[in-house]
Amino acid sequence: MENSPVNTYKATMLYDGACPLCQREVAHYEKIDKQNYVNWVDISQMPDQLLKYGVDYDTAMARLHVIDKHGRMQSGAQAFLTIWNTLPYYRRLATLIQFFHLTPALEWAYVRFARWRNSNRGVGDDKVK
Repeated sequence: MENSPVNTYKATMLYDGACPLCQREVAHYEKIDKQNYVNWVDISQMPDQLLKYGVDYDTAMARLHVIDKHGRMQSGAQAFLTIWNTLPYYRRLATLIQFFHLTPALEWAYVRFARWRNSNRGVGDDKVK
């Protein structure tokens, strides 16, 4: 059997730290991320970080993006599930959502929230899909 390298990547959340709701939510996640499973990247403070992930600023601000531990880009509801599967206490929630096939409902709700959030920021709906 061939030895394959262990994947040492951590999940990375690209979030808008200028958004008060986003900031509170990420602060909560950071508090329970005692094992430092996630890289938290505030793109409002570090927009240059987006270059390494191939996401432009407007797209990243319009919709939550997470790079999973395997280096795959996730967005919207799937981004939340990626973070929730990574963090203690939230793994059960993610498991329940996936088991009951509620991801489409979560995505539906997220798209509506993102449209509302972006309309308050003056961003068009074309990036929220």
